[in-house]
Amino acid sequence: MNNRQETPAGKRERVRQEELKGNPTGALKEGLDRAENGNLVDLAGGMGWKDMVILIIVLIVGYVLYKLFF
Repeated sequence: MNNRQETPAGKRERVRQEELKGNPTGALKEGLDRAENGNLVDLAGGMGWKDMVILIIVLIVGYVLYKLFF
């Protein structure tokens, strides 16, 4: 899309996606920070597939440990 026709919201999203591609660790941190505010869509959208797998594994391990000790 031509930059002159791009809306401000579109430009913000494009810049955000470029930043996420260039800094995967920052994407995880941003995703987790957004999770503190309760926005699950941004949590999943802000993370790559590897980060999502790590999050799922952490949740499963946490659940298993919870069931073992409580």
